[in-house]
Amino acid sequence: MVSVPSSSSYSTPSTWHIFCKVVDNFGDIGVCWRLACQLAARGKTVRLWVDDVSALAWMAPDGYPNVTVMDCAQGIPLAPDGAAWWNWDDVLVDTFGCDFAIDLIAIKTINTPATGQFDYINFIKQPVWLNLEHLTAERFAERNHTLPTIHRDGAAAGWTQHYFYPGFNDKTGGLLRETDLMARQQVFDRGAWLGQLLSLKQLAFDPNTRYISLFCYEPQALEALINQLANSQASQAPTCLLVTAGRAAAAVKAVLEHQTRLQPAYSLPGLLSIVYLDALTQHDYDHLLWSCDLNFVRGEDSLVRAIWAGKPFVWHIYQQDDGVHHAKLEAFLRMMEAPDSLKAMHRAWNENATLDAAAPLPKLDLELWGQSALALRQKLLAQRDLCNQLIDYAGEVQEKRLKS
Repeated sequence: MVSVPSSSSYSTPSTWHIFCKVVDNFGDIGVCWRLACQLAARGKTVRLWVDDVSALAWMAPDGYPNVTVMDCAQGIPLAPDGAAWWNWDDVLVDTFGCDFAIDLIAIKTINTPATGQFDYINFIKQPVWLNLEHLTAERFAERNHTLPTIHRDGAAAGWTQHYFYPGFNDKTGGLLRETDLMARQQVFDRGAWLGQLLSLKQLAFDPNTRYISLFCYEPQALEALINQLANSQASQAPTCLLVTAGRAAAAVKAVLEHQTRLQPAYSLPGLLSIVYLDALTQHDYDHLLWSCDLNFVRGEDSLVRAIWAGKPFVWHIYQQDDGVHHAKLEAFLRMMEAPDSLKAMHRAWNENATLDAAAPLPKLDLELWGQSALALRQKLLAQRDLCNQLIDYAGEVQEKRLKS
């Protein structure tokens, strides 16, 4: 007979399994690693199942206590004792539509004698199963947040999965945020950190230089941005463009090579310097965002970190072939109550087909954009963070089962 705790002895689930499928960027694993660490910081034991662990070697080289990374590139293996990896009171979190949890469920199903019936005990033995969805300011996130869905066939037949939507208001699951994030920002020494970063490139920190970070895909407007930053009439101060490793660095180099082909004697004017950064840990990427006067970010993870940085930012949204990312961008700009110049910059940076590709980029109004960024951060700090909401919701689902 299976022993099930009474509702009076119930406590929130303590073991969490997070499933991550790395597609073509670092955003998915970035979000999953932050979630895993924040759950562990709140006393949970976490297994992070991921099909490509390579990015964690530079993103989080030191690991995190009570977070175990499970490489499932070749599928979910059997547990060492031949049993299942999970217990009935665990939590399974598929992220962004990843379906690895079903493979984990299948191992338990295969190794559990069939009863020939679906009864109450089998229902109780189901872990809480959540699907953490993509971040959006669109209204459907509010409508679909915490909606259940019942699987009709396969190893998970009869199992209930709940959708959990991050978001920007109290009708959604909120945003990931460490409990000590703002306190760490308050004691952060920008000059010392930038000085150390630049010294790796044999450069020195200059308090009179404007520092801009660039983390992007391959925006059509990148050449216009570089020209604007290098143009003495468009820039009021020397600018140092800090380019992140990977696609952003490749995109900048491609632009400069194109300029050189057009003008063999081309060189950047003295007002603009470009520094190509090595791969940064998540902590150091946060420090980069805190240090810069303007941050160009891409995807979901760096957007949220830019919001918490409280500095002016421009978001390069992940593009989709059907163009639905433009509606997602507009929903975000409405939620943010962005000033017109910042809206125009986002639309140009995200290659809105309604814009004139030859038009110059809007002026970088860092004072106005900074006010907008601080107002957004202040509004979102008043909301509960995603990790605590996720823990509470998993507890509510489990408790309802025990009381049913």
